[in-house]
Parts: sequence; structure tokens; C-alpha cells
Amino acid sequence: MAPQYKNPTPTVDCIVQLSGDRIVLIKRSNEPLGWALPGGFVDEGESLHAACIREVREETGLEVDLTEQFFTYSDPARDPRKHTISTVFIGWAQGDPKGSDDAAEARAFPIDAIPLGELVFDHATIVTDYLTYKRTGKRRKI
Repeated sequence: MAPQYKNPTPTVDCIVQLSGDRIVLIKRSNEPLGWALPGGFVDEGESLHAACIREVREETGLEVDLTEQFFTYSDPARDPRKHTISTVFIGWAQGDPKGSDDAAEARAFPIDAIPLGELVFDHATIVTDYLTYKRTGKRRKI
């Protein structure tokens, strides 16, 4: 009998930047409840960047132009449901986000009004890392 491997599941998250120094967050309609970056699971046969564009479209209705791969977050405790590895992208979009798919709501937040204490998973860490990067140009160290 072949061994059964329990591997982490790949996911993507996106820091969607909008004009006026704002980023998009979604309010999750599934557990864990709270605000999050748009993102989700990578489908079989799908590249990371294609999954990111698809998830942003599904959850916010926005077409994102990905500009860079930011960092990969892999703490086994980052998602209470199971071990996931998230590759985070940064991109730009235009328009107003509208929650759909598994997002109850999507909203643009000015970067000085992001509800860090209400973010689920490790998204407060990701957003804090992004804000540091935006301010100083320095990325998180491994």
C-alpha cells in the first residue's frame, strides 16, 4: 500500500491597491468570520498568479493587474482549518469592490483605517508587512 502524504495546501492572497492609498478587504461569509485579503485555494492545473486573479475577480468583482509577488507565508498555524501555504501578490485595480462568491462584503479601506484587529488568519501580519514595505521598501526577512 502506498504511503499517504499529508501535504500543506497552496493558497493565494492579494493586496489589491486602489487609488487614494486604499486596499481592498473582504468580509468572509464562511468560518473563520472576519475581514481578510481577497484570496483562496489554488485549483489543480492553475498557476499561482492565475488563481490570484480569479479569486480577486470572484470575491470583489475587480480585475487586478498583479505587479509583484510579495512573500510566501507558511506558518502551519496560519489557518485554523488546515495547514496552508499562501503566496501573496500585490496588484492594482480600478473601480469599487463588490462582495460576491464567499465574500459577504468587499470594501476599500484607506491604509490608515485598516481594521487590523478584525483580520482573520495571519492577514494582520501580511498587511503590517505590506505597510512596512510601502513605507520603507524593506521586505519581511525569512
